[in-house]
Amino acid sequence: MPATNQVKDIQPIRSREKIDDMKWALRRFCSERDYILFLVGVNTGLRVGDIVKLKTKELLGKKRVVVKEGKTGKSRELLLANIYDELNAYLDTVDSEWAFPSRKGGGAITPTQSYRQLNKAADMAEVESMGNHTLRKTFGYWMYKQTRDVAKLQRILNHSHPAITLTYIGITDEEIEQDLETFVL
Repeated sequence: MPATNQVKDIQPIRSREKIDDMKWALRRFCSERDYILFLVGVNTGLRVGDIVKLKTKELLGKKRVVVKEGKTGKSRELLLANIYDELNAYLDTVDSEWAFPSRKGGGAITPTQSYRQLNKAADMAEVESMGNHTLRKTFGYWMYKQTRDVAKLQRILNHSHPAITLTYIGITDEEIEQDLETFVL
């Protein structure tokens, strides 16, 4: 298959340093809007297609928000307390009904535009295999690393099976083996 037709293998960002590099690059080379979109994505696990549809009034001044996911149609509660201050400082500057407004017209940014901005920042931050799903996968990866609770993460991400969740967030057999090698009771 020609290189131009190959599908990118989108992976989570597995390094806190690279996450910080992405934050810096988004602020430096893109915009505060793109930085906050990234922040919401990696802290909630919400799909970019759902993030871009969020409205300012739904988020402003709130630490919890219930959203209906576009893909599954299921309601999901987002906890925003950990990004509350940055999110609200940004939202106070937004003069649009959309939390992530497009610079062209009165609508919201599109997932395609989000993808472009994320990749622009990723190039500057030297983060490989960046896509819109990188945000969701990064959330899942770090949530799993912190809690080791695949059942809870499966529920958060609305996956049908734990194996799907582990594959989705990029937990490899090698990582499982490394954990087992250091396991002692």
